[in-house]
Amino acid sequence: MTSPTPSPEPTTTPPTAPATSATSEKPSSRWGFVVTVGCDIVLPVGLYYVLRAAGASEITALLLSGSAPALHTLHSAIRHRKLDAIGVFTVALLLVSALASLLTSDPRIALARNGLFTALAGVWLLITLFTARPFTYQALRTLLPGRTAKLEQLWESDPAFRRVWRALTVLWGAGLLGDALLRLIMAYTLPVDTVPALDGALYAVSWILLQVITQIVLFRTRTLTKIFGERGPGRRPFAAAPQRQEAND
Repeated sequence: MTSPTPSPEPTTTPPTAPATSATSEKPSSRWGFVVTVGCDIVLPVGLYYVLRAAGASEITALLLSGSAPALHTLHSAIRHRKLDAIGVFTVALLLVSALASLLTSDPRIALARNGLFTALAGVWLLITLFTARPFTYQALRTLLPGRTAKLEQLWESDPAFRRVWRALTVLWGAGLLGDALLRLIMAYTLPVDTVPALDGALYAVSWILLQVITQIVLFRTRTLTKIFGERGPGRRPFAAAPQRQEAND
């Protein structure tokens, strides 16, 4: 298995990316989210236990189940005719961890790579705080392409709006680092066969917790009202749509 990492592609939304209210969300975003969860979380966990039930060793089951995310990454690269830096990193880390597991005969190295993926994703999010636009704001623009002009106007003119998206980037970056620490602790302290299931469950817990906090922040700061205006009679206040530089403010 491998941890889903942030991606700028709206059709490959990771589970660990902030969701906002989005009346203009493309159906492909939801399908991309479902495919990502299926290939990067559900399939590896299920495959691991199927292989173990068939008599495969811990290392063999971990390595074979970990091939699903790599194949998903390669399929996306072939389909879009582009392999971005995150895709290269994903495949490279899978190969390195597989080689290290084989050389050391230690399945915990394969388990620990999930924590490494998540930690590096968290660090990357925090690094974007030092760029012109932090991660969560970039994700918002990707999610709402029809409101780019409005978003840019708010970004340039409203300091409170900028603070919200920087704060949410800190939230998600720190949340992913905490998630990564838990994964590493599980990888090296729990029985090997219990970790894949707990690892998958932790994705759901972390994502739901971060999403709830995100929605509370957006509601309390009236950020969604700034973007969409006052809610009309037919508009839902929140529509879950998970997803991922210009001048400084």
